[in-house]
Amino acid sequence: MNPISRKVAAILTIAALGSASLPNAVSNVQAANQPSPSAAASQLSDQAIQAAVKELHKLGIMQGYLNQMNEYNQTSRAELAKLVYKAFDLEDKADEPAELTDVNANAWYYDYAAKLVGLGIMEAENGIFNPQGKVTDAELAQVVSKALERDAKSVQYWMAAFYSASGSASRGETAYLIQTARKAIPSEHAKITSVRALNAITMIVTFDKPLTAADEGFAIAKENFSFDNDLTLTNMPRLKTGSIATYIVPTSVQQAGTTYTLTYKSKKAGSTLGSAAKVNMTAASQVTSDTFELESLKVNGVVDYGYIISAYSGGRGANAFILNDREQANGTTYQIIPSMQARQVLLTPENGSPIMAKYVPFTQSTDGKQEPKFRLPEGQTLTPGVKYTVTSDWANISSSSFVAKKFEPLQIKSVEAMSETSIQVTLAQDPGDELFSGRSMVLTAPNGDKLLATYKYSSRKGAVGVFDIADNGTIQAGTTYTVAPADEWATASAVTVTME
Repeated sequence: MNPISRKVAAILTIAALGSASLPNAVSNVQAANQPSPSAAASQLSDQAIQAAVKELHKLGIMQGYLNQMNEYNQTSRAELAKLVYKAFDLEDKADEPAELTDVNANAWYYDYAAKLVGLGIMEAENGIFNPQGKVTDAELAQVVSKALERDAKSVQYWMAAFYSASGSASRGETAYLIQTARKAIPSEHAKITSVRALNAITMIVTFDKPLTAADEGFAIAKENFSFDNDLTLTNMPRLKTGSIATYIVPTSVQQAGTTYTLTYKSKKAGSTLGSAAKVNMTAASQVTSDTFELESLKVNGVVDYGYIISAYSGGRGANAFILNDREQANGTTYQIIPSMQARQVLLTPENGSPIMAKYVPFTQSTDGKQEPKFRLPEGQTLTPGVKYTVTSDWANISSSSFVAKKFEPLQIKSVEAMSETSIQVTLAQDPGDELFSGRSMVLTAPNGDKLLATYKYSSRKGAVGVFDIADNGTIQAGTTYTVAPADEWATASAVTVTME
């Protein structure tokens, strides 16, 4: 059969075989009432469908009826519940099964449906499961995404050959997706299949299976990822959206032409030459009296990793997208800015000595902009009227100089105790960026005791940010504290806070 239209083939096959011979098959009348399949011409080959069906049947995940697998029959919700439950080993999940009001407790699919609804993987509003309802492509993507605990954008990408917003999924298409998604089940035994340097601070590392959440964590990853020639991991590896198991791995600055060998979990995993490619940044500009930023633009083919990793896909909305294995999308090849954690640049005043400025955490991609911020050492500020130039061993900066201006400190309007360990700070106006980052507040009690509160990264909502009490300190109930910013990043006039 030509790979022209699986949606059409599903209807024609059902009509030819007759609904009496197929479990949960739709009748000819029902098929005639299905959404038009013309918008969902499938590019899946017969071979791809048959291979997926055969594999799932071999594993005991997918079963047929009267020696037929019915791969062109539309998938029912009852069938999907069983397929997903068995494919993703959900037996050990502890959640309580849901109560279903429209399913006989003796039905072959009852336990699967009740458990998936109980896990929040499938829906049953008011207990109504609708077991014979046909699964849409959109529902299939959502259910597999939840079962796999993977971002929906990746799952839809795996469905690209047959996905249609208004289409229904055939059993063959469902099998194909589930077989693909099973390859993306994390494993503590994941092995590296390839290593390559992408730019001077980024490696692309592909595994045969995704890493577990524990192995992705920075502390564990630092132990597991070991490079020679003094190259180091600078933050956790991040799974690329749309990939099965390809990671963006940030490193310290590579030396061009040096061969780096990666050892993973004490086993040599591959080698690559260090890259000479620096990340292309557009311009340097001042944002506060002690902080400046480096701008980059997606229209120039530079993308922050936050827009293309699975972990952030859901939160980036329409700005999230997928790069293929050649870092391309819509005909454009992109440079990737990896995590800026531990990055630094040199800031040199005209006729002065260079100053090392360090990256301010969680500022590299905020408010829809790619503008990582860097801050001078504590106590130092930019001198108004002086020209400063930024240089870096990991970035090319088109407009690397700026003349410093006088910036007024942010104005603190009020402070509120949220709990004994955190306060909420409200500014007089929205700073429009993560300018709280790396800042601290000092709370002074009447007896002179002091508490230090540090900004909770990414907690800002407009002009409001959360600060957590440091060093296991606690705000004492009934005590009124005078609150002031540490250093001169902000001003506060007679601001106090009391926890009732």
